[in-house]
Amino acid sequence: MQEFQLQKSKVAEPLDFTHRKRRLKALKEAVLFTYRDEIREALWKDFRKPVAEVDLSEVYAITSEIDHALRHLKRWMSDKYVRTPLAFFGSSSHIRYEPKGLCLIISPWNFPVNLALGPLVSAVAAGNRVILKPSELTPHSSVVVRKIVEAVFPPEEVAVVEGGVETSTELLDLPFHHIFFTGSPQVGKIVMKAAAKHLSSVTLELGGKSPVIIDETADLKAAAKRLAWGKWMNAGQICIAPDYIFVHHTQKEQFLTELRKVVEEFYDRNPTESVSFCSMVNEKHAERVYGYLEEAVEKGAKIQFGGGKEGKRIEPTVITNVPLGSAIMKEEIFGPVLPVLPYREKEEVIRYIHHGEKPLALYIFSKNEGNINYFLTNTRAGGSCINNADMHFLQPYLPFGGDNYSGLGKAHGHWGFLAFSNERAVYRQNIPSVLEKLMPPYTSGKNKVIEAIVKWL
Repeated sequence: MQEFQLQKSKVAEPLDFTHRKRRLKALKEAVLFTYRDEIREALWKDFRKPVAEVDLSEVYAITSEIDHALRHLKRWMSDKYVRTPLAFFGSSSHIRYEPKGLCLIISPWNFPVNLALGPLVSAVAAGNRVILKPSELTPHSSVVVRKIVEAVFPPEEVAVVEGGVETSTELLDLPFHHIFFTGSPQVGKIVMKAAAKHLSSVTLELGGKSPVIIDETADLKAAAKRLAWGKWMNAGQICIAPDYIFVHHTQKEQFLTELRKVVEEFYDRNPTESVSFCSMVNEKHAERVYGYLEEAVEKGAKIQFGGGKEGKRIEPTVITNVPLGSAIMKEEIFGPVLPVLPYREKEEVIRYIHHGEKPLALYIFSKNEGNINYFLTNTRAGGSCINNADMHFLQPYLPFGGDNYSGLGKAHGHWGFLAFSNERAVYRQNIPSVLEKLMPPYTSGKNKVIEAIVKWL
């Protein structure tokens, strides 16, 4: 840490466009080709993640982010000239995009490569130096992340620091210019408190309970297929995974039937043995999720299908008759258990969603534009999908992030570049300003001109 502090004290030259572009291309080469097999192997060792899910949710998520940045970086970096009001005639103004400086990225365990290197793409695109702290809960993935970073970047530009909670605590004591944290709201509060000591800006990608609403007009087969993939990919260990479903009471039984068919199609009749189904990251998290399920059943919930557990693997499970006061309806599940609740009136759905914190995501399945607009207008969320789930994360032209409890700030694409940039206002006086004629002493004539400016300009 002492060496790190000494490095921080030096004044660093901004990294120019050519340098940033070269680093991003090298990072893509490392992820897509040089270390791709090692990434797959590491994620299999950490939680039996299928190769297809690794390629889509880890590799593609990073390489597509890099491609998008490379395509737009020159424009993002360019000064943005803004309009000049008549009162400021004789001047020009623009916004200059500067790197924030030395940044800290603390990444989570659920997508240990994607959520470590994805924010790094934005930080490098914006010209920053970075300390990256990967999760200790996925040790094999953390090793690969470190190998990739060391192969692409010199240590004075990007360095990986491995370790547990003590390491994170020590890093948070240091005066970073920006901190990008992905994790739980509880830890997010700790990060924000630590950042306040140095007035470091923060981006917090958190979580919460992301609801799904299926109305009486929805295509149930499509909804079941898309929700099954969005929920049970990565065994439900996704911050934007559907956390519970409100389905119109006339559609409930048919939806459950379609959902059961899709799960059997995806994972056969024994999902815990399926090579297409991931395991929980460790026993502790598996026991936590299974504890939610057991408590809900004790209080009257009914298991529609699933419910089995073998070591770290919990079957894709759907439950109904779930008591609203049970832990599974209060805590973010972050696992493969899905409560399904019927509703009759749209208003009862809105009341329940408003009862909790603003979610990171909210999903609506409907063919009725009136219903879609009603649910969008009367809820707040970090992001939403209509007739799909999770897909907004991969759309590079959309900002990704939460709202209050589910996160602060936005990421991905241009929003990721802005998160790691200081938008510096630059005002240039080109010829004498008419406003100089209104400087003291303030005469009655000047006061009349000022009054006219205030009123008309």
